[in-house]
Amino acid sequence: MKKLHGLPLAGCLVAALAATGCVSTQDIEGLQSQLSDIQRQMLQMQKQAPSKQEMSNLESNVGQQMQGLLKTEADMQVKLQDLSTQIEALQAKLEDTNYRLSQLSQQIATTNQELKSFRSESAARPSAPAPSLAPDGTAAPPAQQPPSAPVGGGGSGADPKSLYDAAYNDYLKGNYDLSLREFQEYLANFPSTDLSDNATYWIGESYYRQRRFRQAIDQFDAVLSRYPRSEKVPGALLKKGYSHLELGERSQGVVQLQHVIRQYPTSDESNLARQRLREIGVDAG
Repeated sequence: MKKLHGLPLAGCLVAALAATGCVSTQDIEGLQSQLSDIQRQMLQMQKQAPSKQEMSNLESNVGQQMQGLLKTEADMQVKLQDLSTQIEALQAKLEDTNYRLSQLSQQIATTNQELKSFRSESAARPSAPAPSLAPDGTAAPPAQQPPSAPVGGGGSGADPKSLYDAAYNDYLKGNYDLSLREFQEYLANFPSTDLSDNATYWIGESYYRQRRFRQAIDQFDAVLSRYPRSEKVPGALLKKGYSHLELGERSQGVVQLQHVIRQYPTSDESNLARQRLREIGVDAG
């Protein structure tokens, strides 16, 4: 800050006034005292005011701090981006795991349903009589039974129970082509037995396992039309809905699954239908 050059001039002016007798000595002393105070104040302000170097240093420090803050912000943004990417990857893995668990749960439920059907069918079949004993304690030879006519009026002499069991066992082993032929042979020879509806249903299941969904739908429709009171009706409706969904026929599939829920609300098939509808984003209610 520049010094005031007017102060010496003011002193000269005061001296000139004193020489001419315009003011008194007391007035002159008062003016000089005031001028001295002003000089002291100016010197103090000059000392307190920051110099150009200090201002430059201050600006430099502020600039460095700003650069540091900007760098920190950029680093934080990079870290947040990396964290977001990791979260997205974890979400994708979680969704994949949930999907696999859902598929596994569905397979377990289907297997339990098949085992339940197998047990009920086994319990419905008559068991072979225990062999009788001869008087000496050895097994007596079986009594000769006259051949009986095939059940359902079939022309083949094959045993219906053996043929059905063989077909079902091949289905459980995954021999779907063989089980198809055997169930079809069973229906050709024994179209009106207590297991005819089951044989028709397992033909549809064999097609479904082979991903021949259109043929599976035809077989499930046969169960619904020929055996409307069969215990296989809920399963036929369920798998018919699944087949439509696999073929990309969403609306038809949803209708079938909702029909299962409405008609058989307490069945295992109803629970599976609800689960599948939730998977495809449809309200099961």
